[in-house]
Amino acid sequence: MTVRQLSLPELAETCGALSIGNVGLWREPVQAYGVEATAKLVRAAGLTVTTLCRGGFFTAIDPAARAKALADNRRAVDEAATLGTDTLVLVSGGLPAGSRDLRGARERIADALGELGPYAESRGVRLAIEPLHPMYAADRCVVSTLAQALDLAERFPAHQVGVTVDTYHIWWDDTAPEQIARAGSGGRIHAFQLADWVTPLPEGVLNGRGQIGDGALDLREWKGYVEAAGYTGPIEVELFNDGLWARDGREVLAETAERFIAHVIP
Repeated sequence: MTVRQLSLPELAETCGALSIGNVGLWREPVQAYGVEATAKLVRAAGLTVTTLCRGGFFTAIDPAARAKALADNRRAVDEAATLGTDTLVLVSGGLPAGSRDLRGARERIADALGELGPYAESRGVRLAIEPLHPMYAADRCVVSTLAQALDLAERFPAHQVGVTVDTYHIWWDDTAPEQIARAGSGGRIHAFQLADWVTPLPEGVLNGRGQIGDGALDLREWKGYVEAAGYTGPIEVELFNDGLWARDGREVLAETAERFIAHVIP
């Protein structure tokens, strides 16, 4: 998503030129290019798919809508398995129209995980609940903290359900380091993503993630938290940023790699 202006073949080519061996993919461009075709492309390029984003949106009350969401999530699991990644990132869903029942929405997420977890396990895929910043609770994700995500995940086996640690969404929470340790002790850190926090936020908020080094976060410190918790997996950079998307994608990817080395690697 950081360089969504690149086609998948362009992305694979640029990763090769920059010696980047891992890539996190989103479903929309994968579906547009073709799931099988994408799997073949990344394999030929020597790329490992770290995660597929996104499944989720489990909070609907209407039974037909819930059944539709579960069917879509099974397809997402199948897509992840075809791409060779063991992790599907979940954005759980916001409040249904007219509802103010946060607790009920979170319980419907748990119900969906109970159905989807065993299916994902059968396909060799883990589910990774991503808490989003509280400003998204109404329309996008009623899971706002790592503690809330872990309270859901811990109802299920760790090899089925864990969490995504995304610095953009949790940096403000002074309990987050403790919750990262909690997640690590249970083997539930299934994905780790970086983005910086810059102000002022753009209108609409969604596409305001900052390039590494441009904002308020000590990303090396956050890397230390997950490593201390035992995480040894890949680190993704995920930037929704209109300014970056307006630039040449190859240039943005090279810049992102340089920033990662300068601001994240010890």
